[in-house]
Amino acid sequence: MLDDHGTVLARFGRRVSRTGTNLGASLFGMCRNIRTLHNFEPPATEDEVNASALQYVRKISGSTKPSQANAEAFDRAVAAVTAATEELLGALVTNAPPRDREVEAEKARARAQKRYATA
Repeated sequence: MLDDHGTVLARFGRRVSRTGTNLGASLFGMCRNIRTLHNFEPPATEDEVNASALQYVRKISGSTKPSQANAEAFDRAVAAVTAATEELLGALVTNAPPRDREVEAEKARARAQKRYATA
């Protein structure tokens, strides 16, 4: 199936080029706040974990704001994903040194500058 721009829409809404190259697995850029949270110094905050859980539930439900009828289920899902994420982050172990948030942010800015640079 093709979208309005001639891009092939694969199963689950994933956009791929006609040659099969993935053009972004997220639907409509919905998952931009889901970030790697493990092995950072300082550790991920409750707000970061909750923001990632919220984005995950939004992605799964296909809705950024649930209807009143679904608000309670939506909120329960966000709380459950937040708790599961906190449990997972607490249980994970690694021998790698913790990553520095500022260094990683600078790397991301450099990648974005290169990606969006005008010729």
